Parts: sequence; structure tokens; C-alpha cells
Amino acid sequence: MPVNEQEKREKQMAKTAVLPVPASESPRDNALVRSRAFLTGVRSEMRKVSSPSREEVQTTTTVVILAVFVFAGFFYIVDSVLGFSLQAVLRWLGAS
Repeated sequence: MPVNEQEKREKQMAKTAVLPVPASESPRDNALVRSRAFLTGVRSEMRKVSSPSREEVQTTTTVVILAVFVFAGFFYIVDSVLGFSLQAVLRWLGAS
């Protein structure tokens, strides 16, 4: 890209970056327009949401509870093995 074209683009970008808000449009009006657009978007997205059935909730709850117990058992075993190992090493090194 030639330097002149690049300078023109940079100047144009600088001009658009500093454009003032028109006097007829106050910041409050702009906030109201943006808020309304946001709420309209939220409403349209909420229409796409589907709730799980009772059977799906029960199934996932059961899976989560079983996973918690499996991980608790796993960490208990790992903690016990590491604890006994550490005690054995300390006794071997001469600790009481």
C-alpha cells in the first residue's frame, strides 16, 4: 500500500474517532436506545433456551453424586498412601 493511501486512511480513521455526538442525541437517549436493544436481544435469546426434562435432571444429578463419591475415594486412597509413605521415610531418616 503506498504511503499516501495509508496516510489518507489514518487521517480518515482519526476523523471518525473524534466525531462528536450530535446535539439532538443526548447521552441519556443513547443509553435508552442501547438498553432497549440489549433487552430485545436478551428476549430473543431466552426464546431459544429449553429446560431439561425431569428425567434428564435426575440422571445428571445421579452422575454428579456418583462422581463425587468416586473422586472422594480416590483422593482418600492417594492421601493415605502418601501419608504412610511420608511417615516411613521420616522414620527411616530417624524421626520419632
